[in-house]
Amino acid sequence: MNQRILMGEHDIDLALRRIALQILEKNSSASRLAIVGIHTCGVFLARRLRDIVIQQFPHPVDYGELDINLYRDDWSLVSQNPVVRTTDLSFEVDGAALILVDDVIFTGRTIRAAMDAIMDYGRPRAVQLAVLVDRGGRELPIQPDYTGLRMVVLPHERIDVRLGNGGENIVVIESE
Repeated sequence: MNQRILMGEHDIDLALRRIALQILEKNSSASRLAIVGIHTCGVFLARRLRDIVIQQFPHPVDYGELDINLYRDDWSLVSQNPVVRTTDLSFEVDGAALILVDDVIFTGRTIRAAMDAIMDYGRPRAVQLAVLVDRGGRELPIQPDYTGLRMVVLPHERIDVRLGNGGENIVVIESE
């Protein structure tokens, strides 16, 4: 298997800072902002993104973590025993400008499941999507509002975001 590095730690940091600035600009009039990471890598990115945003946003910024495994339309194809993680949305979802954060967007199915899960907790004023990598190949009409890197990835290639494991924070592309 071949792999090459697309983004190193410095590139990831720059992308998150750029995304944070765009979030601040688009939501400057919002009184309630919430950043929600989708398990697993989206959580690591959301934490970092929130740390950047709270330095400049004039109001408190809520934070949450979302597990979408049981909302997926393909969970039975992925595993007969899906790993269910904790969802923690300990803030009022109703009326919040909510930023969903994930590492990679591909088909759009993860984001569709995340939106279904969010709606079980309330009705946000707006839902926006921030992703580190947009690899194209959408099956559903879902597009990110904020993107760190856009690229076309061939069907036999895979994007792997490696964060928060105590090792090097990188984004690689792997091909078979």
